[in-house]
Amino acid sequence: MGRPAPIETQFVDDLLRPFGTSRTMPAAAYRSQEVFDWEQAEVFGAGWVCLGRTDDLLGPGQVRSIEHGAESVLLARDPDGTMRGFSNVCRHRGHTLVEVGDAVDVRLIRCPYHSWSYRFDGSLRSAPTMTKTKTVDFDTADWPLTQIAVGGWLGWLFVDLSGRAAPLPDTFDGLSATLARYEPERLVEVARHSYEVAANWKLVVENYHECYHCSTIHPELCSVTPPDSGRDLEPAGLWCGGVMTLKDHAATMSITGESGGCNFRPLNPDQARQVAYIGLWPNLLISAHPDYIMTHRLVPLAPDRTFVECDWMFAPESLEMDGFDPGYAVDFWDITNHEDWNACESVQRGAANRGFAPGPLSPWESTIYQFHSMIGGAYRGGPVRPPQVPQSTRLEDVGG
Repeated sequence: MGRPAPIETQFVDDLLRPFGTSRTMPAAAYRSQEVFDWEQAEVFGAGWVCLGRTDDLLGPGQVRSIEHGAESVLLARDPDGTMRGFSNVCRHRGHTLVEVGDAVDVRLIRCPYHSWSYRFDGSLRSAPTMTKTKTVDFDTADWPLTQIAVGGWLGWLFVDLSGRAAPLPDTFDGLSATLARYEPERLVEVARHSYEVAANWKLVVENYHECYHCSTIHPELCSVTPPDSGRDLEPAGLWCGGVMTLKDHAATMSITGESGGCNFRPLNPDQARQVAYIGLWPNLLISAHPDYIMTHRLVPLAPDRTFVECDWMFAPESLEMDGFDPGYAVDFWDITNHEDWNACESVQRGAANRGFAPGPLSPWESTIYQFHSMIGGAYRGGPVRPPQVPQSTRLEDVGG
């Protein structure tokens, strides 16, 4: 059990009322530094959080330090490819071992302060003067780096600062089979856009999980998929999402609806007419199209600022096509992303007004309710549980 969030109990109770009677979040959830700090500790510091694609982060024989909340995590991948995570501090005097930045090739992890050196498995190899003097009772076996849980799942790398999270397949129970049809582990990243959105991270998640706004601000999107075609999946793990159907003329999500790549090999005809939108708790959004996957990885920076890393991935067969250009997918979603960021930033500004108050959810916002049920459980100080899906929105078997 964790600590309850510093939000009035009534607001959390209203968030968790049955769908159709529940209310949205109060302004404090988007603006309060106290709530933000609580989320860093009890959400992003208490379970699996996605850091990115494993192979993109670092290769064999490399180390890399990545900021994660108020601290940094040292990733080490030994020459055989085994990945480990450590607290990025030397066991001697606490000096930072590796500065945050790109991956670097190393033979050992060496502290730049007093040259204590560690192996890829975190064991201490040498500590100058300490291992040679007779006046100090010192055994290198007693001073390994502090380990942090890391794990790979379908090509993505996750970190768990608490060390208490369930195994990744159990955490995202029921999702592996759905994503397997897109073969994510073999996909190749071909483009990346980074954004800094002047809005709270939860506003980005909420916007992603509904198309109630699509006919108002997304003309390009509505030209290739009907905004009322969304249907929820039924999660068994810590995720939520659903599918939308492409219009008859569209092969994928692009300005024209045309595809410039190859469809994923395992898709059946029904699945090739759908786009899946899935949010992994708490910070990875996976949009699976018939011919590419786009992801948004969220990093909360402040109550009103979120870093978003957007990647586009294709099957190797697409890259082998003559004249292949991923721009048909990248340009479409870059336009859509900016439309979404404008909306999220407007809500963030609205939360500063005295007239801002929790409102009702539309029947088209049932996936937001799923997300609210997870964050609401965390706000109560309890364990985060798989969301409840309103009966009227369930889609038991998507695409056969």
